Amino acid sequence: MLDDFILRAALAGLGVALAAAPLGCFVVWRRMAYFGDATSHAALLGVALALATELPVIGGVLIVALIMALIVSSLSERQVSTDALLGVLAHAGLALGLVAVSLVPGQRVDLSAYLFGDILAVTIGDVVMIWFGAVLVALLVVWRWQALLTATLNPDLATASGGNPRREQLILTIALAITVAVALKVVGALLIAAMLVIPAAAARPFARTPEMMAICAMILGAIAVFAGLAASFYFDTPTGPSIVSAAAVLFALTTGLSPALQRR
Repeated sequence: MLDDFILRAALAGLGVALAAAPLGCFVVWRRMAYFGDATSHAALLGVALALATELPVIGGVLIVALIMALIVSSLSERQVSTDALLGVLAHAGLALGLVAVSLVPGQRVDLSAYLFGDILAVTIGDVVMIWFGAVLVALLVVWRWQALLTATLNPDLATASGGNPRREQLILTIALAITVAVALKVVGALLIAAMLVIPAAAARPFARTPEMMAICAMILGAIAVFAGLAASFYFDTPTGPSIVSAAAVLFALTTGLSPALQRR
């Protein structure tokens, strides 16, 4: 029999993988990897907010992640170098978060748990919150799938057909903030963006349609979670980094298979 904490960790990781994978496809298609970095790194400011105000950590992270995502989204529409802007915000958010957490009076915080995740310590309540967030993200993506896809591939066509690309960007931003909030305890602020991008990038060689890419990304994300948990259990390695390392191995394997798949 597996211990209860392993089952809780597996359920939590699976919830994050299923939420992050389809969202990660849009991050890859829109070339928004730095967008995910900026939002996830700001999660530490949310931790500081939660500690200072006695909010639940997931609530503080969600508030700050949403604010940061909206700021990044609005600034990226201006005539500013997007890479430079997102790079500044990502690293500034992380640094300010570390400083803010250290300044919260009367709190002794294990920063490594927030930086790299502490999936083995998740409670039943954490699992419920993660799955609630994952289902909410899934419903948002399914509800707006076609509109999000059109706005991503051809914003002019989306506008001409009566759509609103800015509204779809806002929906994507909200979904990203929810994913960051629920994923913090699983893989940590430094590795959330990796769980968004790597499974989606690994799924590309198998994808003939956008829908197939999203499904493959979910499957690969789930495999990475289970493989990372197994590696952590048997080799006594940090669990969050082990999950991301497993995802990176899957990416390397699928990239190596890509030429053979393209010849079929």
